[in-house]
Amino acid sequence: MARLALLSVSNKTGLIDLARSLVEEFDFDLISSGGTAQALKDAGLPVTKVADYTGSPEILGGRVKTLHPRIHGGILARRDVSQDITDLENNQIRPIDLVVVNLYPFEETIAKPGVTLAEAVEQIDIGGPAMLRASSKNFAHLTVLCNPAQYSEYLEELRQNNGEASLEFRQKAALKGFLHTASYDQAIASYLAEGQQYTLSGTQLQSLRYGENPHQPAAWYQTGITPTGWTAATKLQGKELSYNNLVDLEAARRIIAEFTDTPAATIIKHTNPCGTALGSTISEAYQKAFNADSTSAFGGIVALNRPIDAATASELTKTFLECVVAPSCEAEAQEILAKKSNVRVLTLADLSSGPKDTVKAIAGGFLVQTSDDIIADTSQWQVVTERQPTDSELAELLFAWKVCKHVKSNAIVVTSDRTTLGVGAGQMNRVGSVKIALEQAGEKAKGATLASDGFFPFDDSVKTAAAAGITAIVQPGGSLRDKDSIIAANELGLLMVLTGVRHFLH
Repeated sequence: MARLALLSVSNKTGLIDLARSLVEEFDFDLISSGGTAQALKDAGLPVTKVADYTGSPEILGGRVKTLHPRIHGGILARRDVSQDITDLENNQIRPIDLVVVNLYPFEETIAKPGVTLAEAVEQIDIGGPAMLRASSKNFAHLTVLCNPAQYSEYLEELRQNNGEASLEFRQKAALKGFLHTASYDQAIASYLAEGQQYTLSGTQLQSLRYGENPHQPAAWYQTGITPTGWTAATKLQGKELSYNNLVDLEAARRIIAEFTDTPAATIIKHTNPCGTALGSTISEAYQKAFNADSTSAFGGIVALNRPIDAATASELTKTFLECVVAPSCEAEAQEILAKKSNVRVLTLADLSSGPKDTVKAIAGGFLVQTSDDIIADTSQWQVVTERQPTDSELAELLFAWKVCKHVKSNAIVVTSDRTTLGVGAGQMNRVGSVKIALEQAGEKAKGATLASDGFFPFDDSVKTAAAAGITAIVQPGGSLRDKDSIIAANELGLLMVLTGVRHFLH
């Protein structure tokens, strides 16, 4: 008797090719439900509808399709238990050798603006998880596939093992099934909990050589079923990504996501930008960012918001870099970069989308906050000095503010011509950060702009900035002594703008 495969999928990617190989190459019979059965029929493949196989029609608007003893008996039967075989024979149930199931798109549904609770509830799959769990439990006797990415691997497994899947393969596939249902249930629970419960789970993509330091084991996990963010990136060349690479790449992505309308480049060291710039071309933007602090750029992480072209690739090869990421890479540029085979070159089409929450572990638990993804709105800024900004000065203030947002607090950023000149990061007091940023900027601080991620509690930093030649300052405001800083700015002829928004980054 031909083997039996049950196919019931929401995501029909690769379905037809898989089903055709099962029928034509490995002599499977197919049973399927709903839209999956129709898709197979439309492709000219022989398929029996689940309702015809079980003798029970789909009811309750499709809520009940596969919840039937002929389905679950065929899935759960142990081929080496005589009573199970007898039960199958007495109830005219065929053992099922392959179950291909993926689930209703619950996460995609709740991500839509304005989705109602009723709409979300209808996307809670019942039959699918039941089949996945049952199939995964009985991996000793059948195979379960829950992701289209597994299809080609499964077919190759059959080809290499005389039409059979090995126990090792079946067990690994079962694990993926349980992880799939666990992630699915987690998404539902988190949605219904409305913030009262926060769960986090992921599937390990790979073990990393180590974490921040060689004595710390580390691994990279993917959240959700569909690859997004760095799990969806393509590595064109270079060594395996390290823990620190990934942390720095994410910091670079957050900065570059601030700039969409103009070519922009940023170079990251230890999650802080050592150079960020805008340019008329991506090559110009990178050269400006590199020249902002060429010493620190050595061994840095580069993010570009435009495709890598030949001119930019040539510049990138002039120094040692750990990683480069851009939306894409032109063929000629890729040939140039190949000369530096150790540099990790990645493409990620969507550099703007990041996690909605940030999570930090603490003893006995963890902290969750929404990501700091507020968009700067200069119309809400308050000019508090007598001197008013020109359009050009306002654009420079906005650039400095966007970069400062992504520097470890206490953060001070000095810029000119949409290029960072000095960055004071992570100091224990703001005066120290000001001195570091100004010292790094040097003579270029004359006529430059200064941004601070937090308010100035005293006027000393304003006076220090003015003495170095700074002409414009952007800061959140909110200190009880804001008035002192404003008076100092007026006396020294500075422009000062308060954003009303703070951007501490710890």
